[in-house]
Amino acid sequence: MDIEQKEQLYEGKAKKVYATADKDLVIVDYKDDATAFNGLKKGTIVGKGVINNRMSNYLMQMLEKHGIETHFVNELSERRTLVKRVEIVPLEVIMRNVVAGSLSKRTGRPEGDIPSMPILELYYKSDELGDPMVNADHALAFGWATEKELAEIERIARKVNDVLKEFFAGVGVDLVDFKIEFGRYRGKIILADEISPDTCRFWDSKTKEKLDKDRFRRDMGGVEGAYHEMMRRIGLK
Repeated sequence: MDIEQKEQLYEGKAKKVYATADKDLVIVDYKDDATAFNGLKKGTIVGKGVINNRMSNYLMQMLEKHGIETHFVNELSERRTLVKRVEIVPLEVIMRNVVAGSLSKRTGRPEGDIPSMPILELYYKSDELGDPMVNADHALAFGWATEKELAEIERIARKVNDVLKEFFAGVGVDLVDFKIEFGRYRGKIILADEISPDTCRFWDSKTKEKLDKDRFRRDMGGVEGAYHEMMRRIGLK
């Protein structure tokens, strides 16, 4: 697909976004830049942009087949994808299937503990404030989302979790937790942003080896190898 890239609209920690001639479509360009702890730790993961772009597009298309509308339109190159231009809801949604990271610190439960049900958490998107955890009352009281939107966000997030858990279990990976974002598009709430080793915790089902950005966060080494392993697991290389 031949799409003309116009002015840059936004640059975040992991992506750049460009306008196109169509007001309803933008181009997302994935970077190799890596950050952790709300930008306090910075570095580079070689090839990350390519992996995150291709993996996210693959998973978004899979979710579309399960009736989940996403922002994906077309993969333009290894790093660039055409997506629907959405108004991002200022909430990060985290689904947790296994205790890890901040959930372990907040609850005192050991990493690897399995809660009796998947846990949905909301965080207010604000780098300045460190993306604080909030609840539905905050979102309603401050106008970040409507009651109807919150219900739809929860419904979609739990369905995404069900589909992805089953898929990754089939390739020998535990979907420990993941972060997703949503956008408003033509009056609907749809899945946006990305699904990748940057936004998910992936553990090998047998060895519990970490195959995600935790290897960068915790200075474990082998970061690029873990990302490439996830690509191999899902059949993209």
